Formats: sequence, structure tokens, C-alpha cells
Amino acid sequence: MAERKVLLILHGKQAANDEVRAAVHARRDAGMDLTVRVTWESGDARRLVQEGLAAGCQTLIAGGGDGTLREVAEAMVQGGGDASLALLPLGTANDFARAAGVPLEPDQALALLDTPPRAIDLGEADDHLFLNMATGGFGSRITANTPEDLKKVLGGAAYFLTGLSRFSEVHSAFGRFRGPDFAWEGEFLALGIGNGRQAGGGHTLCPQAVVNDGLLDLCIIPAPQDVVGTLATLLSGGILGLETVSVSARLPWVEVEAPEGLDLNLDGEPMESARLRIAARARALRVHLPVHSPLLRAE
Repeated sequence: MAERKVLLILHGKQAANDEVRAAVHARRDAGMDLTVRVTWESGDARRLVQEGLAAGCQTLIAGGGDGTLREVAEAMVQGGGDASLALLPLGTANDFARAAGVPLEPDQALALLDTPPRAIDLGEADDHLFLNMATGGFGSRITANTPEDLKKVLGGAAYFLTGLSRFSEVHSAFGRFRGPDFAWEGEFLALGIGNGRQAGGGHTLCPQAVVNDGLLDLCIIPAPQDVVGTLATLLSGGILGLETVSVSARLPWVEVEAPEGLDLNLDGEPMESARLRIAARARALRVHLPVHSPLLRAE
């Protein structure tokens, strides 16, 4: 039987991470053919995925935050083939990994390489793929504008602090949403279209989402009279506490129209559009997740 070839695509900021180095050496000592490549600039992750697939790697590992994970996952799907993806969460938020139950310790995360991969869905916004969530409205601007140095010091709490500092910029957006047996329009403060459950450093927007049902979970927070109070609740605990005012649905696709334009964040990738279709691409990628991951529906 041919030896399994594995490629770790590691974010450049983690190149000197001793825990990662020790975990990699442990896997090699156990007999795994594990190669490490480090990113340096934009586009490197995509190029390394292409090189890994061309070299016949059966498994690729995304070592970094949610943005690295999204870029690797997208490139793998677009590159074709049947390679599986493993997660080595090393970012500030690690929203997808935390919701999925993937350990944050490098050695334990790499232990999931021994777990059979499961086919999961991805989200697709026009030509862009995402693994975790598309967010819109004020919350997406918080994520996009949180300084890297602040995230390094405070971790996920940096998003909350940035949100507090930008309350003066709070305003709602008007949008129209349409999907199978679903239609809603109005002013809204925040939007989440989730394959996963949380975004922006642990803020839960789609608490019931699973990644293998062929559906996306839609959550809209309509603009209330108490905008600042509602945003404070959203930043401190996600949708928890706002269930009675939120609009939710579970859909294979949703069309969004925002005449004034809508700022979106796809797992760390900013995007702006006045009209787009977001759909679930069912069973698009095989991923190594815990057997009892909260994001997996029993099959």
C-alpha cells in the first residue's frame, strides 16, 4: 500500500511555532510522509494547494486562521480530485474549528488525521467559496477593521473591543432576501449566512447549522429602535438573547439584494455587492472532523 502523502500549508506567522514543529515531528516519527510549506504573501496558499494536488498528496492541512482555511478549502475544490482537508487552527478566532470541536492544541488537532474524513458542504457566493459563514452589515466591518496587533494581544476579545469603539458608526442597511418558500425585506443591522455557526471571534449567529445537510442557515437581525443595545447584545453573545427578534431560515440558496450595496465578509475575505446569490454546494469537500462534531448531522 502506497504511503500516504500529507502537505501542511502553514501561515507564515506560525513558521516559528514550537508546538507546531513538535507536532509535525511526532507525526513524522510515527511514519507519516508530512511535508510543510509556508505562505509568505497573498496567493501563496492557493499556489501551494495546486502544487500539493499535482504531487499526489492525499491530504492537505490548513495551518492558520479562518482565512487560511477558507483559501485552502476553496483552492482544493476548484482544483478537483479527492484529497481530504485537515484543520490546524492557529488564528485569533478559529470560529469554524471551535464550533466543529477541533482541538486548538497542534498535536491533538493533527491526531484527527487518523479520523476518516466526512464529506461536508461549502457556501458559494457568486464565484467565491467559503467554509464557515458569510456575514454582512455592521458586524462584518468590525471583523474587517480589527487590527492584527490587537488580535494578537487580546485574541477573540479584540473584535468585541473594536465593536465598542465603533458604536458611533452604527447604521442599518436595507435588503431584500428571497429563497425557496422564503421572502423578507427591510432594514437590518446584521446578517449571517452560515455553513458553520459562529463568526467574528465566537459570536453565534446560526446556532443550529450543520455542515452536511445541503443547506445554509440564514439569520437576519432586523434594525430595532434600540440599535446600540441590540448591537451590544450581539457582540457579547451572538444571537443568544435576540432569538425573539431575529429572522431565520434554512435554505439551499438565498438571493440578496441591497440597493445601496452590502459589505460582506466570507471567512475573512471582504466582498461588496448590491445583488448576489449565495448557495450551498453539497458534499463539496472531505474534511477530518471529530466523530461527534456538533457540526455533523448523523447519517
